[in-house]
Amino acid sequence: MRPRDRLLAALSAALFAAAAVIALPATAQAANLLTNAGFETGTLSGWSCSGGLGSVVSSPVHSGTKALAGAASSSDNAKCTQTVQVQPNTAYTLSGWVRGNYVHLGVTGGPSTWTPSATAYTELTVAFTTGATQTSAEIYLHGWYGQGTYHADDISLDGPGGGGGGDTQAPTTPTGLRSTGKTSSTVSLAWNASTDNTGVTGYDVYRGTTLASTATGTTATVSGLAGGTAYSFTVRARDAAGNVSPASTALSVTTDPGGGGGTGFKQAAPYLYLGWGDPPSATSVMSATGIKWFTMAFILSSGGCNPAWDGNRPLTGGTDQSTINAIRAAGGDIVPSIGGWSGNKLGPNCSTPEALAGAYQQVIDAYGLKAIDVDIENTDEFENEVVQDRILGALKIVKRNNPGLRTVITFGTSTTGPTWWGNRLIERANALQADIDVFTIMPFDFGGGADMYGNTVNATEGLKNKLKSTFGWDDTTAYAHIGISGMNGLSDQQELTSPATWTQIKDWANSHHIARLAFWSVNRDRPCPGGGVVSNCSGISQSNWQFTSITAGFTG
Repeated sequence: MRPRDRLLAALSAALFAAAAVIALPATAQAANLLTNAGFETGTLSGWSCSGGLGSVVSSPVHSGTKALAGAASSSDNAKCTQTVQVQPNTAYTLSGWVRGNYVHLGVTGGPSTWTPSATAYTELTVAFTTGATQTSAEIYLHGWYGQGTYHADDISLDGPGGGGGGDTQAPTTPTGLRSTGKTSSTVSLAWNASTDNTGVTGYDVYRGTTLASTATGTTATVSGLAGGTAYSFTVRARDAAGNVSPASTALSVTTDPGGGGGTGFKQAAPYLYLGWGDPPSATSVMSATGIKWFTMAFILSSGGCNPAWDGNRPLTGGTDQSTINAIRAAGGDIVPSIGGWSGNKLGPNCSTPEALAGAYQQVIDAYGLKAIDVDIENTDEFENEVVQDRILGALKIVKRNNPGLRTVITFGTSTTGPTWWGNRLIERANALQADIDVFTIMPFDFGGGADMYGNTVNATEGLKNKLKSTFGWDDTTAYAHIGISGMNGLSDQQELTSPATWTQIKDWANSHHIARLAFWSVNRDRPCPGGGVVSNCSGISQSNWQFTSITAGFTG
């Protein structure tokens, strides 16, 4: 957000480290369960690699004479997978030797690990425990978009094998997969029962390649989906020995729109900044106000095209991750704000849209995000044609590669709507077919004494008209692609947005069914009448978390 350049005296440079000690049950009959784990067959036998980008090479190798090479491209991370039979509620250890940039090793639907840069073979290790009914696990390796070829060798999954009793016959393939109902966020499915020589014990429902649900019968409901979005589903049957059937024929289902004729995406998400302003307990604020989402600030460059919180806190393993985990445990979620007014940003540091998309993807993968926000400001990003286009191109790539992901772009405005640079951003989003879900304006810093309600409405109407003329939308659809991000209390130009004014803005936003409402910031959502423009209070008389409570009433 723009005001932080004036409000921050110093960014926090401390790194917060968190370590979790996980007690795992002892494994028995430990053995490497992977086929062709060292690629010594000279083929990819046992492995499946996306885009045909995997191959077996003779150099460089970690041991033996062969290794895997994954030729990650700008549009494909060269993901190689192998599915193995495992035992339920059992501990396993996955390890492997890798070299290259941003090489990942993990378990689909489970934990993963990665290395940002390994110029020589480096061992990655991750431990996990299977679920109570889990009988198979998909192991994966992949590189990163635009980061070039990675290598892997001597991959190992240690633990007891699945199956048993000599039964090696898989159930028959489920047939007749069909949708029996849907909403904007759920799809209900049914299928015909499979048969097996010893009996089917359950079914696994996949959304694309992601395990979305398990069932003991022939129905399931997949939830947590985005409105107005197409999803592909398949089902596999399994038996007590861990044998798994082939996947059913894929079924494509499009969820219902969320209303308002637009994306179906609605989000009340005030900014929370952990690097400044006496950050409050997110879960305490949630409990006091009913807010569910926060916009977490800020993702910057830690040097080159490498994302980090504030440019110096790691994406995972620190206070940011523990806060996000707590928010999610309390039933909420977050959208990261990438960029802002000041700091070393990714947009100018990543040389291509593909490289920038790779940086965004790291953030998405770190938290399994449903949405990302790029806060594009200042002359280095907003008022830079090359960087504007780079950001839009990167958002197009990550949206294509992450079905259901919502993309938000936030920028400044005049009192009557987008500036020349804002108009260009919208026009280029259309020309590049970036498919941005929400265009969020920041209607403040107009000048002291401004009519904050009237100017916010006028600026939003100006944005609506620009979206209509650029994309050919009607009023309803244009509103459904709009966000408002205000500033509570005193802005850094001494404009006053009182709780009463913010309530008016929230009510207007609801009546026009816009997509998003935010403000800068929860850190400032505390009283300090006469306190001026400071980092940890609003400068006015108010109740604790009053603006957050008002924002929680935004439903779109």
